[in-house]
Amino acid sequence: MPFDKPAPDLAKILVAWQKWEKGEEQPGRTLASLKTAGLDAVLANLVDTGWKPVA
Repeated sequence: MPFDKPAPDLAKILVAWQKWEKGEEQPGRTLASLKTAGLDAVLANLVDTGWKPVA
């Protein structure tokens, strides 16, 4: 039975980032949370759609 990755969860990504910024989480835990919340899929989608940051 193949494993289907769940859709990215932007709320979880934001919470993980905010906890790290406040110093509530260690970098390794933050990276794990970002990975399991689907940050890689979000970044890949941004690249695929040609998103550019606003300076």
